Amino acid sequence: MVRSLLIRGMLVGLGAGLLAFAFAYVFGEPQVQHAIDFEDHLAALHHDAMGPEVVSRGVQRTFGLLTGTVATGVALGGLFGLVYAYAYGRVGALGARGTSALLAAGAFVSITLLPFTKYPANPPTVGNPDTIDKRTVLFFAMIAVTILALVAAGRVRRSLLPSLGGWNAASAAGSVLIAVVAVAELILPGVHETPAGFPADVLYRFRIASLGINATLWLTLGLGFGAVAQRLLEPAPHRTGAPAASPA
Repeated sequence: MVRSLLIRGMLVGLGAGLLAFAFAYVFGEPQVQHAIDFEDHLAALHHDAMGPEVVSRGVQRTFGLLTGTVATGVALGGLFGLVYAYAYGRVGALGARGTSALLAAGAFVSITLLPFTKYPANPPTVGNPDTIDKRTVLFFAMIAVTILALVAAGRVRRSLLPSLGGWNAASAAGSVLIAVVAVAELILPGVHETPAGFPADVLYRFRIASLGINATLWLTLGLGFGAVAQRLLEPAPHRTGAPAASPA
């Protein structure tokens, strides 16, 4: 069963990667090009020599982007299938589709949305190359904190559910999640490396496009995997003894 869910997760992830590529190509790539144009403009003003272009922009925005989104989709789909195999039947009576939707929503919130509030995505030319290792560590630290906070909130809800009821238990769990994330954002250092004069509208649209790409990926995984998992785990009952339909 785990192998079947893993394969289905990777196949759904393939479709999610293709949809994410389409979204990124339409909404994200124009902002990347604006950022590159800004960098070229600064280089021309300072008479800096441009380095050789190892991979052309045409390849980057098409085959390169497609390879990245598809590889990410397949990898996340496989991991999603494995996590789903463990979670199914352990998160309440949600059924196959409900479990898939809940896991995808939790992944989007913990891996993308909450870390984004502290360390949003940046286009090219935004960020010092010398601090990339530090920024990467901080970003993954924020993801780890939000995942742990989400797990802790889930346990708080389960422990309070019998005494407080569904609504109050969920409110308490949400408060725990927000409190832990807020403390982490206060403790972790900020990153402010946007160069002077960088177009604010380009930065804004790039970040919105980044959220949209991730939302497309997780929405497709949540809904698509739920559909295929339901067919595997909750097949329609076979009717026995039912009269055959007469031909028209």
